[in-house]
Amino acid sequence: MANAIQEFNDYRAKMNDVILGKQNKVINRLFNLDTNTYAAGALDVKTKEMLGLVASMVLRCDDCIKYHLGKAFEQGVTTEEVYEIFAVANIVGGTIVIPHTRRAAEFWEELQAQ
Repeated sequence: MANAIQEFNDYRAKMNDVILGKQNKVINRLFNLDTNTYAAGALDVKTKEMLGLVASMVLRCDDCIKYHLGKAFEQGVTTEEVYEIFAVANIVGGTIVIPHTRRAAEFWEELQAQ
C-alpha cells in the first residue's frame, strides 16, 4: 500500500518540475503563493493543513486531499482529528463528499501503515 503513496508523491514531484521548468511567471508565482500560504504564521502549519484538507474535500479534489493528508500526517494529526476533519468537510460539502471521504480514509490508512 505504501507504494500508492510513493507513486503519488513521485508523480506530483515529477510533474511539478515539468510545469515549473517552463518558467511561466504566473504559474510559478501561484505555486510560490501556495507554498507560502501553508507556512507558519498567525496559524501554525498543522492547523493550515487541516484547513486545506477540509477545503480540498469540499472542492472534491482527490489529489489535493492526498497531498493535505500526507502533510497532516507529517504534522502529527491524529486519526481522531482526521475523522473530525472528515465530519466538517461532509457537513459543509454535503453527501457528495462521501466518496472522497472513502478514498481519503483509504489513503490515511496507507499513511499509517508505512
